[in-house]
Amino acid sequence: MAYVSMKELLEAGVHFGHQTRRWNPKMKPYIFGARNGIYIIDLQKTVQLFKIAYEFVAEQVAQGGKVLFVGTKKQAQDTIFEESTRCGMYHVNHRWLGGMLTNFQTIRRSIDRLKNFESMKEDGSLKRFPKKEILNMEKKAIKLQKALGGIKDMTRLPDIVYVVDPHRENIAVHEARKLGIPVVAIVDSNCDPTEIDYVIPGNDDAIRAIRLLTSRIANACLEGLKRMEERRQAASDKAAELAAEMPEAEVGAEPVEAAAAAVEPGVEPESETLEPQEIHP
Repeated sequence: MAYVSMKELLEAGVHFGHQTRRWNPKMKPYIFGARNGIYIIDLQKTVQLFKIAYEFVAEQVAQGGKVLFVGTKKQAQDTIFEESTRCGMYHVNHRWLGGMLTNFQTIRRSIDRLKNFESMKEDGSLKRFPKKEILNMEKKAIKLQKALGGIKDMTRLPDIVYVVDPHRENIAVHEARKLGIPVVAIVDSNCDPTEIDYVIPGNDDAIRAIRLLTSRIANACLEGLKRMEERRQAASDKAAELAAEMPEAEVGAEPVEAAAAAVEPGVEPESETLEPQEIHP
């Protein structure tokens, strides 16, 4: 399987890091060198580590896991929305609200208010409110939709958080780490890779680079869903095979049942009788 090729990474500009004066020394193992004052990311490391991240995501999804895509910078917003939607996962592509993970129950109450408004709008019950109040409710709903629309159907905490630019999304990363949720992230030369569970060294500013890597993570989610379905089908086929073998076992018991039926009713089998023994003092 071609997870991502060196050629694709080069064409998308994944190898371009930040200026040499803006870097995190902890990224040194992932840096190939510097050119014209810009760090060049070692794409061989990117290819190797991306494969590991891809397989991790695919296997977690195959086991029923859910992925939350996070990227609020302008270059990432459209890609995060499109790719998370394509693979049926969740996303946050505008401002990250503090407590989205660590205070999820409170966030759920806000989501419930949004859903309640949408329900009233759909069934017409919203019309019973004064126009001024309806306008106020609509404004609040628009804000909630923008902030929480991508996690509206997320009924529990995600199993993986995928992040574009963990330096910018540091609150999301810290919340995930606090809860023990694995973080997969595109890590540029100015980021701290020690906070990320599955590092993907690469340019987190160029739209093409973000789109390439994020689309492949979405592919990993789709691959995981495919594996899940294949395993379910295999389990179903196995159960069908076992069920098909059951009549054969029942047929094998028929001679025993026939022999039992041949015994005349009311005639008990002979049993050995014990004569009482005389006890001598």
